[in-house]
Amino acid sequence: MAKVLVIAGDFVEDYELMVPFQALQAMGHEVLAVCPDKSAGDKIKTAIHDFEGDQTYSEKPGHAFTLNASFADVSESQFDALVIPGGRAPEYLRLNPAVIDMVCAFAASAKPIAAICHGAQLLAAAKIIEGKKVSAYPACAPEVKLAGGDYADIAVDDAITDGNLVTAPAWPAHPAWLKQFNELLNK
Repeated sequence: MAKVLVIAGDFVEDYELMVPFQALQAMGHEVLAVCPDKSAGDKIKTAIHDFEGDQTYSEKPGHAFTLNASFADVSESQFDALVIPGGRAPEYLRLNPAVIDMVCAFAASAKPIAAICHGAQLLAAAKIIEGKKVSAYPACAPEVKLAGGDYADIAVDDAITDGNLVTAPAWPAHPAWLKQFNELLNK
């Protein structure tokens, strides 16, 4: 089974962190979740984003998520794949050069990368999506396009794979997104 790294941060989307973290473990994969400037045992705050008929999603407090590894102690070479959940965390994580370097290292090694929702902000900032079909929350479409990606405007419960990259618009896509990612992990 694969060893998977999850890069998250405060106000990551709750479902987009918790569900893949637990589902990938249930499939038998080893999953380590990290956050820059935090250590194993530290907690991050999550947010629950919901689609309630407003012009954009609403946000509610989520759970406290306990990290099981330290960002400072991990490197791409220790892992087989990367998961980037959405929420507000990618917005500021993309400003961290060490995070960008980590994402670039996974891409350079052609390892599977799964990003959902606002996770595309990290993909765009790392400049690894040029010429790739990439889905994301629609508000991130301009960033995908500006980074040279081909924004995939798909249903909220669908996902798309392009090479080693699996992306989806939001947490309703978990079944499709995790299935496609798991297929890459089992190749």
